[in-house]
Amino acid sequence: MACKLIIGLFLSFNVLFADKIEVKALNFYADENTGKSVLSGNVVVSRGKDVLNAEELVIFMDKNRKPLRYEASKNPKFSIMLNNKTYKGSGDKFIYNVAKDTYEINGNAFIHEINTDKKLYGDKIIVDRKANIYQVQSRQNKPARFVFELENDK
Repeated sequence: MACKLIIGLFLSFNVLFADKIEVKALNFYADENTGKSVLSGNVVVSRGKDVLNAEELVIFMDKNRKPLRYEASKNPKFSIMLNNKTYKGSGDKFIYNVAKDTYEINGNAFIHEINTDKKLYGDKIIVDRKANIYQVQSRQNKPARFVFELENDK
């Protein structure tokens, strides 16, 4: 039974990303009643050039075992390609909503666009891949920051 669930989980990853995805973790727990799977201990999720590292990854699935949401916590870090640009980032919690195709970084949110050296800091960063919208939110006492280099005209 657990073998069928693991195979179903990996097939769900493949359907979601339409590429080969590899998930590694020291521990795996699945509850078919709630549709919740928990991977813990040196979790690494990779697909092509995209990599997510965390100590814990929770996958929420519908009754047909299709992923609805992924939540990475305990020191999540990522490196992803969006629109031919490499982004690296981290935060307290990283959430991917499958239906909305959005990434959300909560708590000490940070994204660094490597190609242009732009950096975003905030309490929450939301990336809407469908609409190509980036949103940064922060608490009242802690402003959002956007850091970028100016080009010198010579």
